[in-house]
Amino acid sequence: MKGNNRESRFGKREKRKKTNIILNSLIALVIILIIVVSAKIFFGGNNDQALPADEQTASESKQNEKNKEDKGNDIEQNEDKDEVKADKESEEEEKETETEENAEEEPEEDKEQVVTEGGSGPDVEKTIENPAWKPVGTTQTGEHTAVYDQNHADWQEMLSAISYATGVDQGNMTVWFLGNNGPNSSVGTISTKDQSEKYRVYIDWVDGEGWKPSRVEVLNAIN
Repeated sequence: MKGNNRESRFGKREKRKKTNIILNSLIALVIILIIVVSAKIFFGGNNDQALPADEQTASESKQNEKNKEDKGNDIEQNEDKDEVKADKESEEEEKETETEENAEEEPEEDKEQVVTEGGSGPDVEKTIENPAWKPVGTTQTGEHTAVYDQNHADWQEMLSAISYATGVDQGNMTVWFLGNNGPNSSVGTISTKDQSEKYRVYIDWVDGEGWKPSRVEVLNAIN
């Protein structure tokens, strides 16, 4: 009996020992599986998340670059608009300045001249008188007597006075008449060479200063 009991206890011990080994093995396997799964979750998950993060960063970088380009284009367009606006304003200012300068440069003679319709005869369209007219100067000295000789200095100075009053250059002038109109006074009838402009001009002599226009008649036709 004692021998059987001893064998029975020994068998139970061996059986518990095997059971413990199996349980320990299972526990160890479970622990290993937990470790593997945990490692996969932690390490594998980080790798899976890293790629989208990189892609998102790249996408954001591209978007930022596009935004910068769009902003740069907007700035360039605004600069171009500002330049066009500035150029337009500059042109307008130049035109205004030019207009003002032209107004300022308008001769005092034109401001002071008096124009009346008609004149000394039926062939006169209008008469112009201007107190701002001045003597044209002279090279002659001593007592003056009008000389109606085309080769004389007095003739050339009379033509200078007529050109000054009418604005017709002597090179484009046809002299129809130039003669005496009283003491120290003369009158000349001239036209442009194409006869599109015709004038009768009255001039007076001023001692030491030359001939001075006193009246201009714009003619319809030359008689």
